[in-house]
Parts: sequence; structure tokens; C-alpha cells
Amino acid sequence: MRSNENGRLVLIGGGEDKKGDKLILKEIVRLSGGSKGRIALFTAASQEPAQGVKDYEQAFLDLGVEEVFVLPVNSRREASNRNNIDSLSRATAFFMTGGDQLRITSILGGTLLEKELHSLYQKGRLVICGTSAGASVMSDTMLVGGEGEEPPRKEGIAMAPGLRFLNRAVVDQHFAERGRINRLLTVLAHNPGILGIGIDENTAVIIRDGYNLEVIGEQGVTLLDGRTIEAANVTEQAPGRALAITGITLHVLKHGCAYNLEDRKPLTL
Repeated sequence: MRSNENGRLVLIGGGEDKKGDKLILKEIVRLSGGSKGRIALFTAASQEPAQGVKDYEQAFLDLGVEEVFVLPVNSRREASNRNNIDSLSRATAFFMTGGDQLRITSILGGTLLEKELHSLYQKGRLVICGTSAGASVMSDTMLVGGEGEEPPRKEGIAMAPGLRFLNRAVVDQHFAERGRINRLLTVLAHNPGILGIGIDENTAVIIRDGYNLEVIGEQGVTLLDGRTIEAANVTEQAPGRALAITGITLHVLKHGCAYNLEDRKPLTL
């Protein structure tokens, strides 16, 4: 399993530090050109992004980038506006803030802006970053609903198409903090071929070259590989009933650990 193209992705579990050592944001700055970095903020996931924008602007400027600007896209029309496409073309990183992932995909899907994002990413000219909802939209299929506190249940999740930067994977965020392992297990019971990636707060995965995943940050990342599932009774159960799942492979990785997405093997511990 690879990401669909050859650029760099940064997926953050939410709650990243913006006032202390800023480890994750510092790495984004490094990847996007350091003092020559130009960060485009995409805030459409939130209906009230003002304070968050100020925090990100200040954090990135404190880290020495050349420019931070908000891409003024809150509708599909604006996502196909040529001025916004031109603004994106000068950025070295595209950062999607948190909120509702369906707002991101319903605005970007099939637009000129989405096309330009993939083009710049494929050419290695743009680092694609997302936190919370902005991380969930990275995959070809994304989680949009499901209760983490409930046991795995048939049809206990809601899925939708994502932005396709990462294939054969589903990303969940605020993972340990909100007890979301059960809803990721539910995803894999319904489709064992998918890799589940659960990212804790103030923690990120960086994906380079399409398959090299590295963990940075304060907490952990849980990887669930459904290919080894021996049995799951999802087809026999009635909707809403608890599921049995056996044989799933689970890895928990911390800062400095790496994982090969193509081979689905941890590389360092």
C-alpha cells in the first residue's frame, strides 16, 4: 500500500502544540523550505476558524517561515476560482485545520483546487498537511461517524470518499484521547484489506516517498492491519449487533518509530 503520489504528507491527530516547542509544526516548516517556506492555511472544515487561524499564523511566523496566508475558500465556487489556484501555486505547504471532514471534501472534491493540490503534490512542490479532520480526509475512504465508546458493531460507522492522497487506509484522530479503537476495528471488520491508522493528539505521521511512515510527537500511533483477520462475523450479524473479530495485527508506535506502508512492517522501535 502506497500513498497515491510521491510527495510528503503530514497527518496530525489534533491538539498539536502551537506555543511550546512546536515539534510537529517545526517539522512542517523544515519540510516546506524553512525560512523560504510559504504556508497556505485551509480552514473550511470549521465554521468559526478565526482564533485558530491567529494561533497558526503566529506559530508558523515564530518558526521563521517567509509567509503564512489563509486560502479564502469556503465554497465550491471559490475552490475553482483562478485567483485561489494561483495563490496555492506559490505555497510550499498546504495545511488543513480541524473541524468537520465532510466540509473539506464537499467543498474540494472534483474542483480545480483539488486537481492542483494533486498536481503540486505529485511534483514534490507541496507538502500536504492536515490536523484532526484535516488528517482524516487524506485517505481514499474516510471515517465521518461512529461512536468510539461502543463495541465494534455491524454498520456502526459512517464512511465517505476522501481526497485520495493515501490509498487502502483509513485515518482516525484524537485516537487514544477519545477511545476510538473500536470504531477503527469496525472499519476493518467491514473491509480487512484496509490499514487503520489511529493518531493520538500532539502526534503526527509523516509519509515520504509514498510508503515510508515516521511517527513524531508526544503520544502514539496505532496501526491495525486487517489482512491477518482470521474471522469476523460481520455478514452474519444483524445491523447494530456486536461483532467478533479474531487475528487482527496491531502495532503501537511512538516518536522515532517507522513503518513501511507497502510491506506493512514496522522498521524501527
